[in-house]
Amino acid sequence: MMAHPARVLVVDDSPTMRGLITAVLSQDPDVSVVGQAGDAMEARAAIKQLNPDVVTLDIEMPNMNGLEFLEKIMKLRPMPVIMVSTMTHRGAEATLAALEIGAFDCVAKPVPGDARPFGELAEKVKAAARSQHRHAPAPQLQPPTTAPVADFRVGRKIVAIGSSTGGVEALIAVLQKFPRNCPPTVITQHMPPTFTKSFAERLNRLCAPVVEEATDGARLEIGKIYLAPGGERHLQVSNASAPCCRLVERAPVNGHRPSVDVLFDSVAELAGRSAVGVILTGMGRDGASGLLKMRHAGARTIGQNEKTCVVYGMPRVAHELGAVEHQLPLGSIGEEILKLTAARKEGIE
Repeated sequence: MMAHPARVLVVDDSPTMRGLITAVLSQDPDVSVVGQAGDAMEARAAIKQLNPDVVTLDIEMPNMNGLEFLEKIMKLRPMPVIMVSTMTHRGAEATLAALEIGAFDCVAKPVPGDARPFGELAEKVKAAARSQHRHAPAPQLQPPTTAPVADFRVGRKIVAIGSSTGGVEALIAVLQKFPRNCPPTVITQHMPPTFTKSFAERLNRLCAPVVEEATDGARLEIGKIYLAPGGERHLQVSNASAPCCRLVERAPVNGHRPSVDVLFDSVAELAGRSAVGVILTGMGRDGASGLLKMRHAGARTIGQNEKTCVVYGMPRVAHELGAVEHQLPLGSIGEEILKLTAARKEGIE
């Protein structure tokens, strides 16, 4: 139990949606909805009057859209904001922009048949309220690195990365350090379905390697980064005729599908000491036991440090389990990955 319920302001132009969000949040005794607003003007007045801990914010609103209002919040009164977005390509693009501006996290608006509307919204609200979220400026988008750092060989060096809340900014910061011929890299980032395709496209524009949403059977190749699709399947790696991605239908693990633990477990089995595992900012513990399995298999492992995490959850548990060999600030992780993958060449000549 929290010492005091997290105080939330719900901002959405639809009275029905405001009611649904309020109903979901009100089921949690550690969350208190203190107000509602239908547009940015009402929201600004409510923030001044109510001083909420967290704001849930719709992207599509009249007069001033959610992105414009978020930018004003982050400049004038930085606070945790959770974006509530439609499950469309346009909604995904706007949500990714919001996360880069400094939104704490996002949830998808429900669609007919959703077993759990708004997913982990209450948990995210509580994590946001606890986080004392300090908005840092979005990563400076540098020209992609082009200089090669090593002659990587397929199947001998694999990088596996897991992330959740705060992962959009964190992954951009890490992957922008990668050269065009980076080691094959597989990533599970907790995200709603449809959002991962837009995120992969965004990363592909910002980074020197090719970034794509993982497909079943895609071969792991030098210079390619594979992002697990959100939704119904987990991303694993396997070695049939060659090292490749596998999308497998299994129940959620740690409440997630795709799960970082499922990915890390498979990398430990396939690559062992020829892998590097990285766990970045995120709620909960997904990936911690898988990173420990990777370390026991001889992989090098990295965890993001508390100071630079939006939520020091997954990296904290991994560190406490002994899974983290190097705990580093976000700005140092990209270079450390390249150092570890390029340094160990035994057996590949």
